[in-house]
Amino acid sequence: METTTLIPNDLTIRRKLVTVHSPAAEPGFLGAGHQARAVIQTGFAQSDPFIMLMDDVLDKKDEKPAGGPHPHAGFETVSLLIEGELGNGEHRMKAGDFQMMTAGSGIIHTETIDKKSRMRLLQMWLTLSKEDRWAQPRVQDMALESVPKVLGDGLEIRVYSGSLAGVTSPLKNHVPLILADIQLKAGVRTTLQLPASFNAFLYGIGGSVAVGEEQTPLAENQVGWLDRRTEEADSTLELEGGPTGGRVVLYAGQPQGDPIVSYGPFIGDTQRDIMRLYGDYHAGKMKHVSTLPGEQAFVY
Repeated sequence: METTTLIPNDLTIRRKLVTVHSPAAEPGFLGAGHQARAVIQTGFAQSDPFIMLMDDVLDKKDEKPAGGPHPHAGFETVSLLIEGELGNGEHRMKAGDFQMMTAGSGIIHTETIDKKSRMRLLQMWLTLSKEDRWAQPRVQDMALESVPKVLGDGLEIRVYSGSLAGVTSPLKNHVPLILADIQLKAGVRTTLQLPASFNAFLYGIGGSVAVGEEQTPLAENQVGWLDRRTEEADSTLELEGGPTGGRVVLYAGQPQGDPIVSYGPFIGDTQRDIMRLYGDYHAGKMKHVSTLPGEQAFVY
């Protein structure tokens, strides 16, 4: 069943999977019941603008608090909650909700779970360009009900960031980013358009999908990187739901080409940046995200 209106021709740049791997689940830092997968397993030069992506699954059986406040600086956290609930107050998230936090010059946020809970969270670290590395912190929260969606016969696309399939997210971006949750029933096909220069990968959330003209299968908990061009042009990505349908999250972003230094919760351009950030944090110069003024906090 075809659901797309795009008609590729002989000159179309068709994206295809060039690498597929299955990141292993490891015990997570939150203790018993926490399993974490490091989805990105390449060096930053290959994954730019994506620094890391963790797939955290928590099945917490007790009410002992886990997690807590911690700082970040020099990048953006991009969080998509797949299952369960996370957080408290105005930044509480439920399944399908999304948050982008620009840590920039430095911010503190709290991820505490103090009750029995089952959740699955995809959290990415997205680089900032050198000129935006120390941008003013901000936070953007998007509830599932507000996410732009494309609905078809056996197809649902939720566009959290950027433009895809004819809809555009209201999210404000420093780095051009397309982030979409794509769900296809068995045999349903769609063809999506995205910039050929964007570095892009798909991460399987459930079932399986066939990718590209080659129909390369991508299963649950597998990550597949697409080929990329350097020219400014459009490209297409063909997807088809597998035998039981499939769900994938698409991440596609413009590489920034700026080397980074990563240490602990901070990203910088040099080791001196890292030392300065630790000094700022211990001196109390970083504010909590909950204290950001209205012009730095957006709710969609």
